[in-house]
Amino acid sequence: MRIVVLGLTLSSSWGNGHAVTYRALLAAFARRGHDILFLERETPWYAAHRDLEAPDYCDLRFYRGLGDLAAWSGDIAGADAVIVGSYVPEGVAVGDLVQAEARGVRAFYDIDTPVTLARLDRGDREYLAAEQVSGYDLYLSFTGGPTLDRLERDFRSPMARALYCSADPAHYRPVEAAKRWDLSYLGTYSDDRQPVLERLLIEPARRAPERRFVVAGPQYPASIEWPCNVERIEHLPPADHANFYAASSFTLNVTRSDMVAVGYSPSIRLFEAGASATPIISDIWEGLDGLFSPGREILLADRADDVLSAFDMSPSDRKALGRSARSRILADHTPSMRAASLEADLIAAAGRRMDAKADRFGGAAGTSA
Repeated sequence: MRIVVLGLTLSSSWGNGHAVTYRALLAAFARRGHDILFLERETPWYAAHRDLEAPDYCDLRFYRGLGDLAAWSGDIAGADAVIVGSYVPEGVAVGDLVQAEARGVRAFYDIDTPVTLARLDRGDREYLAAEQVSGYDLYLSFTGGPTLDRLERDFRSPMARALYCSADPAHYRPVEAAKRWDLSYLGTYSDDRQPVLERLLIEPARRAPERRFVVAGPQYPASIEWPCNVERIEHLPPADHANFYAASSFTLNVTRSDMVAVGYSPSIRLFEAGASATPIISDIWEGLDGLFSPGREILLADRADDVLSAFDMSPSDRKALGRSARSRILADHTPSMRAASLEADLIAAAGRRMDAKADRFGGAAGTSA
């Protein structure tokens, strides 16, 4: 299969979760024998913070604007599938181009589904227009559950399927490291996540000054008053993630409010930490218990007392919690499994396209025998 992906970024993990998601998925997809062309819009922000220049599993190319995409019009037209990602600059225009030119399966990969749907409800057309959804043969969503039904029912998607993120267990794995922090958090600043971070990390830090905490990620305002026992790391490249998790007795998962509202929206950090066998404390949302078993593979917290109570867990129980999370990742959430799911969904979408085409021509192709 030859596919073209137009995604936010593959080259830079700075300030986004898209790059690491694409890297794990596409590397596994390539191992299944497929050819991949990834087209990334050249932007000063990501160009200044690249941590992947030449992947060995796909052809990574950059374009400066819509006019530049003409250089790849043959690739787009002739691909077995073309996938447009969420948050692609000028994504509506890119989507129009793909829907007009691609002869293969046209798919949208939404790494931000609840945010996207909230924008569409407001009439926001930053990277996807409501009327475009029905023009994509396949809507791949970071969010599962009832949201998939809504995409098909309210937005007339021909085929909406969950495609969760994942973390490569060969890269995210248990490593030996001294524990530097009682609780860590890895994530870019977000207005809607910050109140939960305040409740589940900053307040525990104030109440337990003898404990050590860390928040890694960019774009946090200078106005935030961090307790003295909270260390700040501005950016942590993916190559350092495994060591970061290994140095954490627990790590915190905080979910964006739009994703909590609809549920079934796991973040990449859950899979990274789980694969690293680091015990996870997570905020609570519908569908989480279908991904990890609370109390055995993950701990849930709604207030600071829940976090502080977790610190009383014995080292052996804590280690067992992390091992159980990694076992769950290996059983259900590897990039290889996601790639197999993507392959099956693309094949199914291609079959539906062929059936629809035959129906338009009166089923002649199917009845001539």
